[in-house]
Amino acid sequence: MRHWRYAWRWATGSNAGLGIRERVNLKLASFIVPLLGLVASSVTTAQIFPGAKPAPPPQRPIPVLAAPEPSFVYPPHETLTFTVDWRVFTAGTAVFHLDKNGTMERVTATADSTGAVNMLFPVVDRFQAGFDVQTGCSTGFNKQIQEGRRKIASDLTFDYAHGHQTQNERNLVKGTATRKDANIPACVSDSLSSIFYEQSQPITPGQTTYFPLADSMRTITVGMKAETREEIKTPAGTFQTIKVEATADEGVVKNRGHIWIWYTDDTRHLPVQMQARLFWGTITFHLQSIEMQ
Repeated sequence: MRHWRYAWRWATGSNAGLGIRERVNLKLASFIVPLLGLVASSVTTAQIFPGAKPAPPPQRPIPVLAAPEPSFVYPPHETLTFTVDWRVFTAGTAVFHLDKNGTMERVTATADSTGAVNMLFPVVDRFQAGFDVQTGCSTGFNKQIQEGRRKIASDLTFDYAHGHQTQNERNLVKGTATRKDANIPACVSDSLSSIFYEQSQPITPGQTTYFPLADSMRTITVGMKAETREEIKTPAGTFQTIKVEATADEGVVKNRGHIWIWYTDDTRHLPVQMQARLFWGTITFHLQSIEMQ
């Protein structure tokens, strides 16, 4: 059961004692969040030698968000359904809906536990975001999380004109609410729409795309490093892809493992597989189906 304890602590950052229900919780949404957050890192010196205090790494300057390529066209409607595997069994499903209205692209994602995981600790999470297909700028990010007895609703809004972002969060069980405010650059991506923003950028092995990402009331620099061309087989078919690793120098999910996304090696740059490799296991998203309406 030790792996479940590691999983819970990785997902929550908690060092508290764990009950039996918590130890068996796969916490599906917490597998998706680092993937959507698009960050990866290596083990730090402090993790190897707890007493050591290494110098912080130099901070990469926050880049300007590059506009989507003018030739790239997002479909009016698209639904991507993924199965989510952990070790040797399926832990849940993730569904992404994209709907275009004028210059705005709305992205909705759902995460649901399945099978034994759902019986032991049900997860029903919803994420919404949007971005301008001409500039790439995010319009905001909100989520509704229901995991066991935990129910949280959070809404993040961006006021680019005044360089300001605001997060309002409500605990639907305790009936409490909090508000946080912070500065923000003139244009950023968010942890959900950034997956699809990357589709609009050139993806060539050996090259890295950098962009600013709103992450827990901070703005971090994310790098999307195109590595190699690979053939990927999924339930939706076999695809020629380019494997892209997401990296970041900072952020609250920086040390949660390595993250890759496989985009098709064509003009669509369709994400057909995603993977988070963690010290206690690997989570993989396999494209199950594509629907155009």
